[in-house]
Amino acid sequence: MKKENEICQNLYCNNQSFLVYLFCFTPLYRKEPALAQNIPKHMPEQLTVFFIIEMIGTAAFACSGGMVAIKKHLDLLGIIVLGVTTAVGGGMIRDLIIGIHPPTLFVKPVYVWMAFLSVFLLFIIVRFCRITIAALESDLYERVMNLLDAIGLGAFTVVGIDTAIEAGFGDYRFLMIFLGTITGVGGGILRDMMAGQTPAVLKKHVYACASIAGAVCYVSLLSLLGNDLSMIISALLVVVIRILARKYRWNLPTAM
Repeated sequence: MKKENEICQNLYCNNQSFLVYLFCFTPLYRKEPALAQNIPKHMPEQLTVFFIIEMIGTAAFACSGGMVAIKKHLDLLGIIVLGVTTAVGGGMIRDLIIGIHPPTLFVKPVYVWMAFLSVFLLFIIVRFCRITIAALESDLYERVMNLLDAIGLGAFTVVGIDTAIEAGFGDYRFLMIFLGTITGVGGGILRDMMAGQTPAVLKKHVYACASIAGAVCYVSLLSLLGNDLSMIISALLVVVIRILARKYRWNLPTAM
């Protein structure tokens, strides 16, 4: 019995020594993954066409939301909230639909920061250049708003489809077109609802139709031209349709 106790005691001591070694010295030899060292989580590992289009769309939609807020006489906080919501709202709706939790805007706040900086710069320009209310009622304001909306709509339409492909839904064409359209028009719908006006998508110059046309174009060209070229062509198509629609007053028929 005494011999057995001595054996058990030696095993216990050896186990204790092994655990001390494990917890104290193993971290010294532990290697971090090669990627993700010194790369912030909110920044892309490389500059891609996809990321550039996202940034252009984010800035354009943020400024369009900021312009609406300024016209509605909101304060600085209201301008920032409306601008950022316009920029990232469509993407948040898309992510919730396809089960990306949490949405990308929380995982990669670079988009929120881009929207914030864009709308804050717009606020400074309007405030210190003393742009009047009359200027916000002018045809120039409508042209600028239409251009910003067109750029944002085109960019986010193709970004929505590309996100769906990366999430594994590349075989579902209807879903891809729907997600592209909702990503494009979602932020504008939230902007107009928060500003207390009828969403432009329901009444203005084939707004949603332009997004649908761009989405269908992207899905059709994807297998022929690849991602980058298809994204650029489809985004430009949306912008051209929106600009021509305003110039020639293209609208869907109404009941009255």
